[in-house]
Amino acid sequence: MVNINAVDIFCGAGGLTHGLQKAGINVRLGVDIDPACEYPFVENNNAEFLKKSVNDLENEDIQKYLKNSNYTLLAGCAPCQTFSSYFKKASATDDRWQLLSQFSRLVKEVSPDVVTMENVPGLRFEDVFLHFVNDLKDNNYNVWYEVVDCSKYGLPQNRKRLVLLASKLGSIELLTPKKLRIKTKNVQDVISKLPRLSAGEADPKDPLHRSAALSELNLKRIRASKPNGTWRDWDDELVADCHKKESGKSYPSVYARMSWDQAAPTMTTQFYGFGNGRFGHPEQDRAISLREGAIFQGFPKKYKFIPPKTKINKRELGKLIGNAVPVKLGEIIGKSIISHLNNFKNN
Repeated sequence: MVNINAVDIFCGAGGLTHGLQKAGINVRLGVDIDPACEYPFVENNNAEFLKKSVNDLENEDIQKYLKNSNYTLLAGCAPCQTFSSYFKKASATDDRWQLLSQFSRLVKEVSPDVVTMENVPGLRFEDVFLHFVNDLKDNNYNVWYEVVDCSKYGLPQNRKRLVLLASKLGSIELLTPKKLRIKTKNVQDVISKLPRLSAGEADPKDPLHRSAALSELNLKRIRASKPNGTWRDWDDELVADCHKKESGKSYPSVYARMSWDQAAPTMTTQFYGFGNGRFGHPEQDRAISLREGAIFQGFPKKYKFIPPKTKINKRELGKLIGNAVPVKLGEIIGKSIISHLNNFKNN
């Protein structure tokens, strides 16, 4: 087995790190500016956490964690809202556009053997990404990138992500689902055995397995909803006024239930709200819980996001979970890097 030390920039709650460590990569440090990331990152992963802006991050902050290994990896999955289709109004003057450029600076300074990043599919059309790729090539990296359908890699969620791999050692690419013998999963496979909940109720054994309360009107709406259906199935008096307008008729995938036999929709940072997407439970009259959202993101059922007896902040937890790199995708990236390094070592 090759020995790889890694640092995870923009580490968030630890989704990528957890997946890389499952694959056998020694992630030694996670860096993020959000203090809410420290507890879940450190509590669930064998790595240190550094609260620091990428703008202030220096080569010296990273190099000491990459020593004493055969190979080095730098991962940097910058926050994606700027490049998401949900944020089309964001302009190139937005500071978040510069995060990828800062990551490019660190790659040049640190010069790791392998680099990986993950982001929304739309980023691949932006100049900031093309400059990043060209910088990698100018620094003698072999670069591969592609939009990946995570559901084909065993994530129980329809989530498409742009994945980039780059190596100084030779050509590199993500292993295929066929090569990894991946079995796909649906909603029933991963959440059907969790304790039942009513809207607004929490599991006494797991504070994250709680669902948001619903108004009397939304309770009527979810009771009228069919798995994989839309609000078009409802009686007219239940339909929101905005959806009766011509401009609202093209948004059927809100106030909707999931289906047991399909993958979940993409988890957003507001997945805990019934009206925010297809986030209704397939059969229980409620939105999915915070824990169920985390499971759809590939986090283990016992992954700890907040200290014991801490007050639940749905918005903060929704952000931590929805913005995370799916654990399964992190594991696939890790396995692909290890396979690449093993091939290089053997040849």
